[in-house]
Amino acid sequence: MRMKRLLHLEWDAVAGVIAAVAAIVLELLHLIQGEVLLALTVALIALLFLRDMRREGAMERLEDRLAAMQASLREIEAGLLPPDAVLVGPNRIRKVSTEFLAHASGEMTWFNVCLSMYRPPALFDALLRPALENPRVTIIRFILDEDQRRLWEEILPTIRACPGAHKVQEPTWIRNQESISLIVADSASTGRPECLLSFWGEPFMARSTERDVPRYIFHIQGHSELIARFLEILRNYRFST
Repeated sequence: MRMKRLLHLEWDAVAGVIAAVAAIVLELLHLIQGEVLLALTVALIALLFLRDMRREGAMERLEDRLAAMQASLREIEAGLLPPDAVLVGPNRIRKVSTEFLAHASGEMTWFNVCLSMYRPPALFDALLRPALENPRVTIIRFILDEDQRRLWEEILPTIRACPGAHKVQEPTWIRNQESISLIVADSASTGRPECLLSFWGEPFMARSTERDVPRYIFHIQGHSELIARFLEILRNYRFST
């Protein structure tokens, strides 16, 4: 530790102080003339000036390095753009879906969903009830294929028994030609529309004799250009019926 402290001392300044003290003592003892003391003073001033010049050069080099590092960091940040879509696997689908519904706001649209998923009470409570009980959601609109009418009648009593059932509009029935399923709503945190996107068929949808269950979904972020296209699809189906 002592060696480190000694290495960090500015020895040129220490030597200058020692020389100055020695010169003053010698001058008081009349061992040197005043001209010598004056010359020594000028030499010490020059020494300090040279030291400051070296420091100034080192500071300029350090500032240049910091500026280069900041430019590199800005380039890295520009390359780290947030993803347009986040893939959600089987182990996180229920959690992500529940959080999406709980943090939604405004009008929520469910497009081409498979209603058989919501018949089991546990799935209904995780995947539909949070939207019904979310006070920020004002309207819940379903755009469903005609083939879903029977399933709609089956889950409608469960919907009506929930708080917030008044927000559910009469479904828009369509002859669907799309291979996607969407749940679209504004995010309460950003105010931008976001959506959960799933695809029919393998490998995104697991098919069984009882129901089709999403295996993988995509959480489309509010800044994505896909959002505008999905909203256009919803408008086209809503107003074409």
